[in-house]
Amino acid sequence: MRAMLLALSLLISLPAMASTPIVAAASDLQFALTEAAKRFTAKTGAEVRLNFGSSGNFRRQIAQGAPFELYLSADEAYVFALYEEGHTRDQGVIYAVGRLVWFQRAGRGDLPDEANPLAGVEQAVAAYANGARERIALANPEHAPYGVAAQQALRFAALWESTEPLRVLGENVSQAAQFALADDARGGLVAYSLALAPALAERSEYLLIPEEWHAPLRQRMVLTQQAGDVAQAFYEWLQEEEAIAIFQQYGFSTE
Repeated sequence: MRAMLLALSLLISLPAMASTPIVAAASDLQFALTEAAKRFTAKTGAEVRLNFGSSGNFRRQIAQGAPFELYLSADEAYVFALYEEGHTRDQGVIYAVGRLVWFQRAGRGDLPDEANPLAGVEQAVAAYANGARERIALANPEHAPYGVAAQQALRFAALWESTEPLRVLGENVSQAAQFALADDARGGLVAYSLALAPALAERSEYLLIPEEWHAPLRQRMVLTQQAGDVAQAFYEWLQEEEAIAIFQQYGFSTE
């Protein structure tokens, strides 16, 4: 309710607003947050500018003074670090908990089953020993939380070392999803939210990776010290039932 009252006030004061606030968002939100932002604008008349990328890169840019007013990270640790350094108003809130999936081109006819969700990776490793090379896509674990989760899942299945010559790393999980659908790829480990997006769903198939195979993908958002009224209104609206329903539509759960 508080968010809606603030949103209504924006309708009155919008002409006096400064530039459109820039939002830094994890790339697994590419479709869900775009839909949410359109809904927010339709209701309030206020616009936000969405920038999607890896959470780790955004964490570094915010620390260096980048003009982001709202940060939606796929790893809450980045938010906590920025708070400790004095770059955010507070520690923010969890807006979603993500899931990891095995993701491959539609029509292959060899989607793994729940008994062995990484059977495709095992088969790619075996084929490589015989001279074939099918890529395994994931986001770069150095700065992408879904890349870390993919690495953990492969380690859990004792496949991390053996996939070294097959791995292709995306700058973020959205790019990894595109790599996973390439002709030379067996598939990849990417965000559930991307697998559910209509733009990718018609070209792909997927299987959820067990949650216990990797650390929880607790996704947290926070206002930076640069945040203005529109950013705050969007932040609060994202905690309302309508926005939560959009996140759930893309496979996210909430705490």
